Amino acid sequence: MKRIPLVVHLIYKLDVGGLETLLVECINRMPADKYRHAVVCLTDYTEFAKKISNPDVQIIALNKAPGLGLETHLAIWKLFRRLRPSVLHTYNLSAIEYTLAATIAGVPVRVHAEHGRDASDPEGKNWKHNLLRRLLIPFVDMFVPVSADLQNWLKTVIHVPGRKNLLINNGVDTRQFKQAQAQPHDQILPAPHFPADCFVIGAVGRIQDVKNHTGLIDAFIQLRELMPLHQARLRLAIIGDGPLLPKIREQVASAGLNQVVWLPGARQDVAELMQTFSVFAMSSIAEGTPVVILEAMATGLPVIATKVGGIPEVVIDNQTGKLVDNFDALKFARALSAYVAEPQLMRQHGAAGRQRVESGYSIDAMLHGYTGLYDSLCASKTTI
Repeated sequence: MKRIPLVVHLIYKLDVGGLETLLVECINRMPADKYRHAVVCLTDYTEFAKKISNPDVQIIALNKAPGLGLETHLAIWKLFRRLRPSVLHTYNLSAIEYTLAATIAGVPVRVHAEHGRDASDPEGKNWKHNLLRRLLIPFVDMFVPVSADLQNWLKTVIHVPGRKNLLINNGVDTRQFKQAQAQPHDQILPAPHFPADCFVIGAVGRIQDVKNHTGLIDAFIQLRELMPLHQARLRLAIIGDGPLLPKIREQVASAGLNQVVWLPGARQDVAELMQTFSVFAMSSIAEGTPVVILEAMATGLPVIATKVGGIPEVVIDNQTGKLVDNFDALKFARALSAYVAEPQLMRQHGAAGRQRVESGYSIDAMLHGYTGLYDSLCASKTTI
């Protein structure tokens, strides 16, 4: 009886996040008779790992300390010799260097995905990091960017050849994230933490520097100043946890906004909470194709976001939302104010966003892309 091929997913940490959500969705939804899965975390994993529904999926934490950690390469080589995976799927810069250990260990297929960049290098210009990626091209069978912006960067900056550069769009489950704004605005599900007639600006994501939540709070302050007649209705909800959460809580408190800004930390009911938002906001300084934007659009929310990374490929300015060229609190506030002033525009752009996700960013299309990639690479190489 033929053994089902094993895919090892190598990531920095299995925790709440867009990349991690996609990883879990792929593991849960990929046919069990096609591929088995294991997740190797360079550092650790959290309760988020329980979202993996298959109890047979092995999750391994290497507890890597900060720094080079040369011993981690040896540990991964030994692990791969024991697991004998058919496919190694690495994610982002922190994991790509271990494709060399996988090659030496005899892993036949090596796939590397680029989901976005760090705040320390939002434009992908760090020459040391780029040199590392370039040197590892011979050991990677396929690079998978999740946006055309990242695909072009891999081509022009990293010099990944076209035959090794495959765009697979992120996808979202439109059955889980349901359109809420097909009904009049005053009938939208009220948020339990705000009065029912409020205009709620929602944001969901890990509270870290690349997401620039401090800038979003500044924009909210500007919005309140721009629209004094609407000030009593304006609310901001930022859902998520992360290293900068204490800092933004201090910012909110010092601005006297504790009664109008909700910072609950991580939540398991994001799909339901999104239905309490009026609009969705993302103030990031770097992104790939954010899954949370797709989820917001599937919910029927217009998206106000910075024009970075793959966001402009998803959010069409003045059709499904509004884009701000470079983050500016006043410009961002003015973009938000258009929806406060015109509820009909909010509903129109939200409906267009839902339609765009349904037609081009489905979870089924994403799964088809990854399964097809594994199939083709495994067929062309000795895998077991």
